[in-house]
Amino acid sequence: MIFDMLVVGPLGVNCFILGCEETHQGVVVDAGDNADKIISAVERRGLTISQVVSTHGHFDHVGANQAVLMHFGARLLIHAADASMLERAADVARSYGIGGVSSPRPDSFLSDGLEIAFGSCRMTVLHTPGHTQGGCCLYLESEKKIITGDTLFADSIGRTDLPGGNHEQLLESVRTKLFTLPDDVTAYPGHGPETTIGHEKRHNPYF
Repeated sequence: MIFDMLVVGPLGVNCFILGCEETHQGVVVDAGDNADKIISAVERRGLTISQVVSTHGHFDHVGANQAVLMHFGARLLIHAADASMLERAADVARSYGIGGVSSPRPDSFLSDGLEIAFGSCRMTVLHTPGHTQGGCCLYLESEKKIITGDTLFADSIGRTDLPGGNHEQLLESVRTKLFTLPDDVTAYPGHGPETTIGHEKRHNPYF
């Protein structure tokens, strides 16, 4: 599987480009900013993007959705609980003193256990509310990798002091959805370096 990570935007969001090496079907996850950079990376890989997935609705993770969707003619997926955040993304970004672009409405919704296919590759949606009510992680079981959005970071967790956040709910999501995965699964957060499930179970100070 093609698994590329780009750091985009002023808040350093990890954007992921996933692709099937056999069919060259691909998915973009968290197109947060720098649409030209994302599009160039996709085209270097020769991928056909049919789906863009947002792990949650915060402005720094959805700012390039519009441009990437239009360029590739792709469909947008996000959890229904975060869908209303998309059209407010630019206003929220400006409130932080950052330029931003609102996102189009989703074409379909993520749900717990949903399987997303691209070519012969598969990833499973894990609904992990707490950072936002619609926060989701994307588990690539065959690759022993999981994209954790802003749910779990290396030695940390997502903030829960923003609207829709719930600290106890986030801890429960991590315990029941992420810490039940094998220790050798590599976790790729929405910001910062990768880690492993085993490391976080043993060393994350929030647990």
